[in-house]
Amino acid sequence: MYTEPVNVTDEAFQKTVLENELPVIVDFWAPWCGPCHMIAPAVESLAAEFAGKLVVGKLNVDENPRTAQRFQVMSIPTLMIFRRGRRLDQVTGALPHHLLRQRVLPHVQ
Repeated sequence: MYTEPVNVTDEAFQKTVLENELPVIVDFWAPWCGPCHMIAPAVESLAAEFAGKLVVGKLNVDENPRTAQRFQVMSIPTLMIFRRGRRLDQVTGALPHHLLRQRVLPHVQ
């Protein structure tokens, strides 16, 4: 059970995200991105709150450009929710915690 976000790489994306039985929210981010740092506490909070029901992953787009290109991530932060290999939802921009939580809730029940 993950209570903190896990690091996701191009190499591990298939196993960590697409083959996971639990829903997975992936935070596409970069170290130089101010809004990415703004939402980081909210993303970490979701990992703790939904531990055992949801996996939260963080993918650095500078270090893992293949996956960002594959899913056409054009701006960051972008959060995508996957389940059993399918992308179910996507949010772009720095949303406050309560709005991110609202987007996640339907996928963990």
